[in-house]
Amino acid sequence: MKKRFSYYMPEMDGLSIPEIEAMLAPRLREQLKYCYDSSRYYKEKFKQAGAELGDIQTFEDLRKLPVFMTKEDERACQEESRQKLGHTFGTHLCAPVDELYLTGTTSGTTGVPTFTYTFTKNDLDFLAPRLAHRLALCGVGKGDRGLFCFTLGIYATTMTLWGLRLLGALPIDIDARAGTDTFLKFADLTRPTHLACTPSLALYLIEKCPKMLGYPVSELKLKGLLTTGEPGIANPAIKKTLEESYQCPSFDYWSPAGHAPGISCLSDEYQGLHAIAPEVCTSYFDLIDPISGESVPLEDGAVGQMVHTSLHREACPLVKYAYGDVVKIFLGECPSCGFKGIRAKLVGRADDMLIVKGVNVYPAAVRTEVMKFKPQVTGQMRIVLDSPPPRVEPPLKLKVEYQGNLDQRELDALAEKIAQAVHDTLRMRPKVIMVPEGDLPRHTRKTPVFEKAYE
Repeated sequence: MKKRFSYYMPEMDGLSIPEIEAMLAPRLREQLKYCYDSSRYYKEKFKQAGAELGDIQTFEDLRKLPVFMTKEDERACQEESRQKLGHTFGTHLCAPVDELYLTGTTSGTTGVPTFTYTFTKNDLDFLAPRLAHRLALCGVGKGDRGLFCFTLGIYATTMTLWGLRLLGALPIDIDARAGTDTFLKFADLTRPTHLACTPSLALYLIEKCPKMLGYPVSELKLKGLLTTGEPGIANPAIKKTLEESYQCPSFDYWSPAGHAPGISCLSDEYQGLHAIAPEVCTSYFDLIDPISGESVPLEDGAVGQMVHTSLHREACPLVKYAYGDVVKIFLGECPSCGFKGIRAKLVGRADDMLIVKGVNVYPAAVRTEVMKFKPQVTGQMRIVLDSPPPRVEPPLKLKVEYQGNLDQRELDALAEKIAQAVHDTLRMRPKVIMVPEGDLPRHTRKTPVFEKAYE
């Protein structure tokens, strides 16, 4: 058995899920009272739900509450506070503005960026050790150098730097907008031990490194590859490509909305994100159906949209926030590392979900099928939308990049095989359009999954 992953709080090791819920329930009550007393927004939400603060004593009581916030609600909160209060952190801000220590926004790829990642110093002092623990499980430690290639400044991933520094590791933080030539130049100069970036950027560097530096990415001699921001190594073909190319283990990590710290283990077969710090929030314990909004029972194999409720946050705590991540939950012991807590596999984004002839389709699931055809395909794909989602008039149009010199007969045969694979798994048959390598733009940040022909 490989290294067993553990909770940040060792006293949780060996506890059942109900025991962890009971352990954290007093903290839930304290946090909800703080939000109720400090924010007009949350007080009004309790009123609208017909709930009294004292009604929520346990996690089960919390699960009965309706959603209090979505991204659209958060944007409305921000605009109201900008107009009326002179700041853009939202009417759900609970701490004084002059106590804010760090702010980071979402990417804004689906609308106006939200300042979800806004913290006081106390918030970061609480969160940073959990982020550090998560990275330590990947082998990051004192003296390591992490080439950190994300959009920096006022962006979400910036908070991870606090965890790196707490470990005594040196972040070599380069803004993703600097471009791949800059990343590779600094990789060559600084010889990092770890690379942190999106999976799509890690894949692109495999192509780019020999052209820019004259040697393959394996010659960087990394100890580990840390990916986040989009579905990646949960896809077996992507995991295999990355680990064979870089000659090091790859890890999937995330902290959506600064919540739910999770990390994948060293398993050859992806076992999901291990919830190593449930004291941060209730996210892994509270799921809703992404369509009906009804609560989904917490059981092994449950699929639903995560709903975030902070357990330790002063600045912009979240209460019943449906952030958009749809996950599948696993409650059994990890068969690889022996972790006994909750694990989650990302199914997709609720706002990326398409409905094709009554079938719910997530781009990540489509990509998993496409990646099965490497090396005939590059792995780059786009779903072409002729009208605004989620409903799609069939057939779903799917552009897929191919590699090599294939004649039309070979291309038609490959397109048919991909369409059949998608149909066999997802119960809908796309129209596959094969395009040559390089036809679809590469991105240093999140790679878009849609080509919006209607815009």
